[in-house]
Amino acid sequence: MKIDGKQIASEILIDLKLRVDKLTQKGIIPTLAVILIGDEQSSIAYIKQKELKALEIGATTIVYRFEENVSEKEIEQLLKELDKDLKIHGIILQRPAISINVNKLEELISPQKEVDGFGSHPIYPVPVAQATLIILKKSHEDESENNSFEVWLRTKKIVVLGKGETAGKPIIDLLIRNKVSPIIIDSKTQGREEKIKNADILISAIGKINAFNFSWVKKGTILIGVGLSMSENGKIHGDFENIDAEKISSFYSPTPGGVGPVNVACLMKNLVEACEKQQA
Repeated sequence: MKIDGKQIASEILIDLKLRVDKLTQKGIIPTLAVILIGDEQSSIAYIKQKELKALEIGATTIVYRFEENVSEKEIEQLLKELDKDLKIHGIILQRPAISINVNKLEELISPQKEVDGFGSHPIYPVPVAQATLIILKKSHEDESENNSFEVWLRTKKIVVLGKGETAGKPIIDLLIRNKVSPIIIDSKTQGREEKIKNADILISAIGKINAFNFSWVKKGTILIGVGLSMSENGKIHGDFENIDAEKISSFYSPTPGGVGPVNVACLMKNLVEACEKQQA
C-alpha cells in the first residue's frame, strides 16, 4: 500500500496555518532564513518547496545565495546578523555545502533558531528523521495493530541503508532515542543481502537510483525511501522505483509524494514552534 505523504503533510500544514494566523494577528510573521552556497540542483529544488509551503501557511522565507567560492568569514558575519535579528525566527545553512565547514559555522546559530535540528545542542528534531517516524506511525495505524506505536516499532527488525549527515544519521539517531536499535548498512558493510532479507522495515537513505537489489527484499517489508538523486535530464529519483515497491511491500513511501512533503511540513512545524517560543 502506498503511503500518501502529501496527505500527511497537508494535515500538518492545516494545523500550522491556524497557528500562524494567530501570530499574524499580533503582527508577527514566522520567517525562515536559508543560506544556499553553490547551485546544487536538489538543494535548489528543496528550497523551492520550503518557499511554497511557507507561503501556504502564511510564513516567509528569505533565501541568501552565494557562489561556492564564498569565504567562511562572509557566511559567519551573515549568520551572526541573522541570529541577532528578532524578525528572523529560523535559520538554515543548507547542506551540502562542501566549500565551507558547515559543522563549525552551524554553531553560530542559537538552538532557538536552529530549526533544521543540527548543531551541538538541538532543540528541534531533524525534519527528515521526524518525517520518517511519522510515516512509520501511519504504517502502524493502517496495520490496525493492538500494540502502541512505540511497542510495535521495537518489535520490528529495522535496517537503515546509509548514514549520511543529512538523512541516514539523523534517522538512526532518532530511532535510537526511541529505544530502537536499527541495523546500519553502509558501503563497507559485509553481508548486505542477508541483512536486507531479514528486515521488517527497510529505510533507504543512500541517494542513488536502484540503491539495493529488490530480490533481497522479503514480501511484506515496509519500505521507506528517503534518498534522492538527480539524473542527467534533471529528473529527481528516489532510491527505488515505486512499481517495484508496490509489488513486494506491505507499505511504501513513494518518490515523489512520500517522505519529501512530510519533511518540509516538519520543517515548517519547527519554524512555527520556534516563532511561538521566541514570543513567550
